Amino acid sequence: MTAATSSALPVLILHTGDPDDMLKSQFGGYAEQLVQAAGLPTDDVEIVSVHEGQRPQAPARYRAALITGSPAMVSDKEPWSENTAAWLREAAAAELPMFGVCYGHQLLAHALGGTVGYNPAGREVGTQTVELLPAAAGDKMLAGVPPTFPAQMLHAQTVLQPPPGAAVLARSDLDEHQMIRIGRNVFSTQFHPEFGPDFIRAHLERFGRRYAAENLDMPGLAANVRATPVAGGLLRRFLEAYAPGA
Repeated sequence: MTAATSSALPVLILHTGDPDDMLKSQFGGYAEQLVQAAGLPTDDVEIVSVHEGQRPQAPARYRAALITGSPAMVSDKEPWSENTAAWLREAAAAELPMFGVCYGHQLLAHALGGTVGYNPAGREVGTQTVELLPAAAGDKMLAGVPPTFPAQMLHAQTVLQPPPGAAVLARSDLDEHQMIRIGRNVFSTQFHPEFGPDFIRAHLERFGRRYAAENLDMPGLAANVRATPVAGGLLRRFLEAYAPGA
């Protein structure tokens, strides 16, 4: 766990899992990648590895929370995951700004009354196009964001039904719920703002045989991998808009 030393409240990173050891050694764990993409100095974050049994402090001790991706499945309802879901409900009631990514996106939806399960359209991987929906208009985090942009995908499960009252801000060809806003300041994305093209290329190479067996077009997916600067800037935009530091 990394504790903040500055006078400002830290940003909580709820660490829910990591890539396999080879990819982790090359690119860092999911918490590290999230911190880097958010542009946070190490003394401004507190990383709590909930998948290893660690528990965060009360929501009032943080100025925001970011929730990482994970190889785990929300629908398995593992005890650590359900405990984290209970904390997310408490944090949402306290109006803590939050941003969940992939597993974090699904866990927020599950915690707040939505439904999560395997995507009927199948696995979505590689660099895919995200399209903003009318509900995104006027959100200060998305001001100036183009109507479509590329983003990195890596998921088999998805949000099948958003929580009651949630606004769906973006979609993709295989997923109608790529970005969600819950209440005023809780956001989540099925896509990965924190992943760069090198990580995606390495992942596709590592798991290409498995994906090919699922009839995914591996040559096409590999050829389409590219940089995703718009998606990659969303974590910084979120913090600037909803949880600025001191």
